[in-house]
Amino acid sequence: MLPSLFIAHGAPTLAIESNDYTTFLAELADHYPKPKAIVIFSAHFETPVQAVGRVEAYETIHDFYGFPEEMYRLRYPAKGDLALADRVKALLDDQQIPTQLNEQRGLDHGAWVILRLLYPAADVPVISMSVNPFLTPEEQYRIGKALSALRREDILIIGSGGTVHNLRQINWNASQPDAWAVAFDDWLIDRLQKWDTAELFDYETKAPHARQAVPRNEHFVPLFYAMGAADDSPSAQLLYRSYQFGSLSLTCWQFGKE
Repeated sequence: MLPSLFIAHGAPTLAIESNDYTTFLAELADHYPKPKAIVIFSAHFETPVQAVGRVEAYETIHDFYGFPEEMYRLRYPAKGDLALADRVKALLDDQQIPTQLNEQRGLDHGAWVILRLLYPAADVPVISMSVNPFLTPEEQYRIGKALSALRREDILIIGSGGTVHNLRQINWNASQPDAWAVAFDDWLIDRLQKWDTAELFDYETKAPHARQAVPRNEHFVPLFYAMGAADDSPSAQLLYRSYQFGSLSLTCWQFGKE
């Protein structure tokens, strides 16, 4: 049985960087059996009703501006899986979670940047999933939980975002991580390892520097979707942690037992 993962996708330039984190991601897939498919929740795909990507082949969306020209030439020719998309919708329907199929949208950089590192051959079918930052953490967790059975079918569930993601706090010249960002992640690590959902669901009032770390929660909430997908085997393991630009958190979590 595959675990679920939360993967920070960092800045869009992750697509062309070569550093410890990109090396880690490039080697991460080798630690698991090759999945039959990937279901990925991206911070850059927001909808008020849960969307499920149902396409035969994805266009690569370059949803960023002002970056090096080479980034706009990158492509990730992922294939979809129509039958699996229908199954994902059925699992959500069974839990009375409102869902819509999306038959047009490509893969945004929150998805393809990390998938390109994990599976560069683009030979694993992908189901693109939206996030809704206006749901409660309990509701986001419940959506992930509704899909937990897929893990037993060798389908990898990923949440792509970032735990500390405040672009106004970026320090381009930082040589050390900011203390407030570290404190927030320290709190988060402790509660995740304890699977303390009561505290985690109330992170906005319980976690130190929560408003500074998560000024808007679209990058944070993929964590709850990925965590919920491992509700049947609650276990959290921090696989990687570092920071860019002082506070941009690069963390990777494994949820559930293999």
